[in-house]
Amino acid sequence: MTDLWGGRFAEPLDEKMRRFSSSYAVDLRLAEYDLAGSKAHAHALHAAGVLDDAQLADLVSGLSQIAAEVQAGTFGPTNGADLPEDIHSAVEARLVELCGDTGKRLHAGRSRNDQVVTDVLLWLRDASLGIETSVRGLQRALVSLAERYQALVIPSYTHMQRAQPVSLGHQLMAHFEALERDVARLADARRRADRCPLGAGAGTGTTIPIDRRVTAARLGFSRVARNSVDAVADRDWAIEFVSACALIMTHLSRLAEELIIWSSEDFGTAHIGDAFCTGSSMMPQKRNPDAAELVRGKTARVIGSLNTLLVLLKGLPLGYNRDLQEDKEALFDAADTTNAALEIMASVLDSTEFRAPTTPGPDFMGATDLAEELVRR
Repeated sequence: MTDLWGGRFAEPLDEKMRRFSSSYAVDLRLAEYDLAGSKAHAHALHAAGVLDDAQLADLVSGLSQIAAEVQAGTFGPTNGADLPEDIHSAVEARLVELCGDTGKRLHAGRSRNDQVVTDVLLWLRDASLGIETSVRGLQRALVSLAERYQALVIPSYTHMQRAQPVSLGHQLMAHFEALERDVARLADARRRADRCPLGAGAGTGTTIPIDRRVTAARLGFSRVARNSVDAVADRDWAIEFVSACALIMTHLSRLAEELIIWSSEDFGTAHIGDAFCTGSSMMPQKRNPDAAELVRGKTARVIGSLNTLLVLLKGLPLGYNRDLQEDKEALFDAADTTNAALEIMASVLDSTEFRAPTTPGPDFMGATDLAEELVRR
C-alpha cells in the first residue's frame, strides 16, 4: 500500500514500525463516519470548482461501494506491507482502485488531522445518544421496582450502621436521580462537541474556497470549529465524554455494591435471578452475584480510560501530534464498557426480587422518629 505521505522518502517504512504505528484495527469502526465525511468533502470540493460533475458522481459512487463492502465485512487488508496506517489511508487507497486518479483528488483541502477529528465527533454523537438510551432503560427498571416495592420498609444506613426506616422505592429512586444528572452531563458534553472541524486541514486551514458551514450542516453539526489549530489539537470532547462515562460507572458501582450486600445471607433483602449469578466450583451451595461484581470491577476500567486521556494531553504542545492517535482506544473502550454495564444492570434489576430484611437483634431504627414525637408533644 502506498502511504499518503510517502513521496519524499527513499526507503519503505520498517515493517515493525508499520505494525507499531498502525491504528487501523482500532479505527476500522470509524469507517462509516469516514465515508460520510468524505462524501460531504467531495460535495464541498465540487462547489469550490475542484471537481466537475462527472468526478463528483464517480467519487460518490466509489464511496458508496466502499460503504457496502464495510457493511459486508469484506473491506480492507489486514497485515504485512498492505496494512494501512489508518482507516483514512485504507479508504483512500480503495477509492483510488475504484476511481483512478479521481480518487486522489478527494484529499485536496483536507488533512488526516481534521479528517480524524470529524470522524470521531460523528461517532461520538451516536455513542453518546446510545449510552443515554441505555441510561433511560436502567431508569425505567428502577422506576418499575420502586413502584412495586414502595411499601417495603428497609433500613437506611449511615456509616454502614442501621439508621432510620426508608421505603425501598425511595432508596432505589436515589439511584434514578444520580442517573438523571448523568443524562444531563452527556447532553451538555454533546453540545460542546457539536462543531465541525473539517476545513481546518493540518491545523492552519486550506486555501481552497470550501464552504465549511455547508459541510457542517451536511454532516449534522450545528456550527464550525472557529480556530483551526484548536480544531485538530483539542480532545476535551473525548475527556468530557469519558468523564461522563466514568461517573455513570461510578453510580452503577454504588448500585451494584448495594445489590451485592443486600443479596448476602446476612442481609437477605435481595434475590438476584439465577441468570445473573454463578456458582462456586468448590462450594456448590453458593450463589455469587457475579453480574453486579463485574459492573463494580469494570468501573475501574472506565476510570482508567479517563486517566489515559488526561495524561495523554498533559504537556502536549498545540497542533496535531501523533500521540493523539492513542485517544481512540480509551474512548471506544469506555463507551463499550459503559453501555454494556448499563444494559446488564437493567436486566439484573428486572430479575431481582426484594423482601423484608433480616433483623439480627433489637431494632432501634424507629428511635429518631420516637424522639421527634416526644419533642412535638
